[in-house]
Amino acid sequence: MVPALRDGGQIAAVRGWELHGAGNLGQDRGIEIREVFVPEYTHRRDKLDGLRVLAEDGKLALRVARTYPAEQAAAAHRALEAGGIRGRLVLTFDRQENPT
Repeated sequence: MVPALRDGGQIAAVRGWELHGAGNLGQDRGIEIREVFVPEYTHRRDKLDGLRVLAEDGKLALRVARTYPAEQAAAAHRALEAGGIRGRLVLTFDRQENPT
């Protein structure tokens, strides 16, 4: 992925990135790696809502390979295990107004 980035570009690593022993990873071209660890914001709805707004405005984009309703989580897991997925698999949940 690093060779495809422009000089001075950035990588947002949303899955975590092992940096030890990984070479300079484009540092000689001014490329920065930014780790995004969303769980640290689990209680910061304002931060997650800000990400949602950026995504809706087209300023933040993650490649989504396919969406599955939550009831098909097993099928999504099988697809992930099979490999060859380019992008994220996303589970969607229906919003309930009055959960019991």
